[in-house]
Amino acid sequence: MLDNFSGATRIYFIIGHPIAQVKSPYGMTRLFEQNGKDAIMVPIDILPEDVPGFVTLAGRLPNCDGICITVPHKFAVVPHCRTMSKTTQVLVSANVMRRNPDGSWHGDMFDGPGHVGAMRKNGAELDGKRALLIGAGGAGSAIGLALLDAGARELAIHDTDASRRDTLIAKLNGAHPGKVTIGSPDPTGFDTVSNASPAGMKPGDALPFDMTRLSPATFVSDVVTKPALTPLIETARRIGCKTSTGIEMFESEAALMLDFWLETAN
Repeated sequence: MLDNFSGATRIYFIIGHPIAQVKSPYGMTRLFEQNGKDAIMVPIDILPEDVPGFVTLAGRLPNCDGICITVPHKFAVVPHCRTMSKTTQVLVSANVMRRNPDGSWHGDMFDGPGHVGAMRKNGAELDGKRALLIGAGGAGSAIGLALLDAGARELAIHDTDASRRDTLIAKLNGAHPGKVTIGSPDPTGFDTVSNASPAGMKPGDALPFDMTRLSPATFVSDVVTKPALTPLIETARRIGCKTSTGIEMFESEAALMLDFWLETAN
């Protein structure tokens, strides 16, 4: 990898805070190479107050073709997108940006389709099912919309920040009227439970919901990529649940991001 790395190599940034946990720099650089694009992805740790200045600067760099966005900047970049997908319009968040022909930014959000793709690959059934979502941030917003788009008949959302939870419920009920309700850490009666919170990133983190009430028939998914097998996934598997991991979500999402940046899909 990087055999042809030179001054002609195109640059893609991934921004977040923290940033050490992300898998995208290696994964996307490898995919670029495999698809014949001379490009690398570079991680940048940026504080929230510095996001506007960075995106403005990146827009002035002739060899920067795109930006990937992770926690907690997915809402902050949207004002810098002159054009955006329907998903980004609904959620007012983005995790990828690419150049428009005039040099401005176009934003989109693939956390939801990536997460749902990983769930389906591992045997999750979503059409007509009841889903519980833990976490209403940028990733959670996208996952909630994707679960509803995939046919979930009911989505309950739990977040420790009630205001953020209620804002997301209102957004999603606007797109899928009457299907979204307030949830709790109790997974009883749900067919799927998706963790879109940071719980599990740090040693000693509490589990994001009450595992003592988890049925073996419930599908459990996680967004956390480090560790590869989080305590949530390990515990769910011991109970007998089918699962999908944050790494599997990234693998599903990376293919979508590659298409987006190579403009092989709209």
